[in-house]
Amino acid sequence: MSKVSYYTREGLHSLKEELNQLKDIERPAASNAIGEARDKGDLSENAEYDAAKEAQGMLEMRISKLEAVVANARVIDESQLDTTKVLIHSTVKIKNQTTGAIMTYKLVAQSEADVKTGLLSVDSPIGKGLLGKEVGGHAEIQVPNGTMKFEIVEISRD
Repeated sequence: MSKVSYYTREGLHSLKEELNQLKDIERPAASNAIGEARDKGDLSENAEYDAAKEAQGMLEMRISKLEAVVANARVIDESQLDTTKVLIHSTVKIKNQTTGAIMTYKLVAQSEADVKTGLLSVDSPIGKGLLGKEVGGHAEIQVPNGTMKFEIVEISRD
């Protein structure tokens, strides 16, 4: 059974666009590449044909995974979410208790995560540790380098 993932409307839209791009543009291009390589002669010694077939296999695997993600995706109505607790699609400002550094992250589905732009996966250790916490609460999160301690400074919705 596949895992349900929660997305913003924009996040799900971008996944569907990527899936359409793969199916409508890249899949026919892969088939054409195989056809062109096949026309070049002996398939037993045709590295170009082997590479094209492998690329097609990788493409089909990516399409299959995206179709499963889209099939199990749910759009969250953010207006119905509790703003007193850290939940998926919360923007949370946290203070590192050790260094005093203040960071702001938005908790998103794993496929939307991009730490460089402040989008943190709810499946990451820090994301899991913050879920359900309230402003003023503390989270001790086990990470590969040890335990990190955070204080939740602010929770908001975009």
